[in-house]
Amino acid sequence: MSTTDTKLGLRENATQFWLLVLINGFVGAMVGLERSVIPEFAETVFGISGHTALLSFIVAFGLAKSIANMMMGRLTLRFTRKQLLLIGWLFALPVPWLLLYADNWWWVVFANLLLGINQGLAWSATVVMKIDLVGEKNRGLAMGINEFAGYLAVGLVAFLAGYIASSTGEVTYAFIPGIAFSIIGLLLTWFLVRDTHAHVKTETAQTSIPLLRNVWKDTTWRHANLGSVTLSGFVNNMNDGILWGLLPVLLMSKGYTLQQVGLLAGIYPAVWGIGQLVTGKLGDVLCKKQLLGIGMMLQGVAIGMLFFSQAYAIVIAALVLLGVGTALVYPNFLSVVAENTHPEQRPQSLGIFRFWRDFGYVAGAVAAGVFSDLFGVEFVLLGTAILTVGAGILSEIRMCCTKKLLWHSSECGTSLVAKA
Repeated sequence: MSTTDTKLGLRENATQFWLLVLINGFVGAMVGLERSVIPEFAETVFGISGHTALLSFIVAFGLAKSIANMMMGRLTLRFTRKQLLLIGWLFALPVPWLLLYADNWWWVVFANLLLGINQGLAWSATVVMKIDLVGEKNRGLAMGINEFAGYLAVGLVAFLAGYIASSTGEVTYAFIPGIAFSIIGLLLTWFLVRDTHAHVKTETAQTSIPLLRNVWKDTTWRHANLGSVTLSGFVNNMNDGILWGLLPVLLMSKGYTLQQVGLLAGIYPAVWGIGQLVTGKLGDVLCKKQLLGIGMMLQGVAIGMLFFSQAYAIVIAALVLLGVGTALVYPNFLSVVAENTHPEQRPQSLGIFRFWRDFGYVAGAVAAGVFSDLFGVEFVLLGTAILTVGAGILSEIRMCCTKKLLWHSSECGTSLVAKA
């Protein structure tokens, strides 16, 4: 198909778009398997109760995912998007088997290294391919749908894993659905997904976005929009990494059952997932920097509520608020990167952003493990809340608005560095 025959748009590429949404749901499901049961798994199977030891699997996951994200951008110069998506699924296949038959904790750590590579390659590939398909119009909506599918699956499977573990009395059984998830994801990609190279050529011929001088420097800090989003992404996943490891510990210390912990641990990613159907589209209409600022500050307030909370209702309210705040930022992170980068540089810029964003998992896990052992879980939550609010304030100061303002704001903070 020639580039002149290749049309951009969500409606024009609906079949492939929704297929990629479904596949990303399976990608998210692989992470959801561990979301609520790993602390119980570590303690009952391996006798590991220290926070630092427990969070080692999140460090492994975060390091592998962040590096795979960065490599994804570079690898698009050599491989097609579809090939990288397939490679991502190949890394997922051994994960449930390793968890099922693990006879020491290092099997779990190794499984999470493979899971991180799977997430970095497969999730990144679905993101890039959807951006390729839809073009500029409805990009925020497309990212909202993509992240909705992934994180709704995380939430639902977190609940499913908690239910399986509590109803069978064997926490290991919670990993069995992962066998089906990985095989189905691989087969759907292999037989049904088409590559998006022609769509990239079409957008490249139409775009007026200048090339970045240095993709690494501009995405990491120098470009006002890209650098601000990268910092907020890092802080967002830092607090997610902390909550991934410590929320089940915190809830069980308050006397909740494993099934209740599974339900509560699933609320936050489920709200996060569903909310993105709305918040992604909001980013197509409203000022993204203000949506990002609100989202980060809501997250900070919610984490503070977990610090002060005792009642079940307050915990639920805090987790819902945390999900809303995360939903406001997550799809708009991606659409900000997409709208500030040339189509040819976009995979690299997205890879660098996702590297720093997911490196937040590593920082969060290390901080949570070390400081929770030294000072307690509550101390870590309070510090995380303060950092998250700070990132929201910085977004408001530094970023540029390109859409309708929610409140009066300077049009730009630091000047953008986007010219060749």
